Amino acid sequence: MPDRRNLYFFYEKSKELIQKVDELKALARDYQFTVVTDHLKANIIVSIGDDGTFLQAVRKTNFRQDCLYVGISTTGSLSMYCDFDIKDIDGLVEAMTTEQIEVRRYPTIEVSVDNEAAFYCLNECSIRSPIIRTFVIDVYIDDLHFETFRGDGMIVATPTGSTAYNKSVNGAVVDPLLPCIQVSELASLNNNQYRTLGSSFILSEQRKLSLKVVQDGNDFPIIGMDNEAVSIQHVEKIDFSLSDRKIKTVKLKNNSFWEKVKRSFL
Repeated sequence: MPDRRNLYFFYEKSKELIQKVDELKALARDYQFTVVTDHLKANIIVSIGDDGTFLQAVRKTNFRQDCLYVGISTTGSLSMYCDFDIKDIDGLVEAMTTEQIEVRRYPTIEVSVDNEAAFYCLNECSIRSPIIRTFVIDVYIDDLHFETFRGDGMIVATPTGSTAYNKSVNGAVVDPLLPCIQVSELASLNNNQYRTLGSSFILSEQRKLSLKVVQDGNDFPIIGMDNEAVSIQHVEKIDFSLSDRKIKTVKLKNNSFWEKVKRSFL
């Protein structure tokens, strides 16, 4: 990464972690990197923690496309977004100085609520009822009314997010080389009045998904954006599409997505 020398570290400011990060900063300076305190001045953003920290790092730095994101794990094991271990800094330095790393691009979902400003998700966007009561959603694919859902909610996931919340509700694990989004149900109610597909389905990058919330008094759902949640009152429609915005991350050459899946689940 000869043309990328400005590093920004994203991490929880705990006493133990501050000490470790200070050591990383000193090491970075030894290798002629510049450590910056403003992420807007960085071209490498280093997340130190777990996958949740990585998702926060991407969100808090506004899903930048003009920089690389690096995940360093503090949990003692590698994960879907963390290719490096904080206890193996020598391995990280060796990988970066001997060109053992590659850049991979993760797709994101663009989400618009009631035609207002869009936001992005790297893992998934979920819509759930805020109370112990089902709610009704009309599902549209492009302009086709596909089904009427009644249940606890729905998950719309990226391929990389397919191993997270989506997998826990029996969604498929999708190769991130496939540009698509996956839609999975949360506790759907199927009877003579409400019918759904009853299984996850995958839409190509050219499709647009719209979820229209039926206005029956339960119309301010909790919307989950990766590992954050917001409650918006009187939601009528949520639009989803695969965004052109991609997150560039650093990975080891011998650590593919499917090697990560095998290590995590098998």
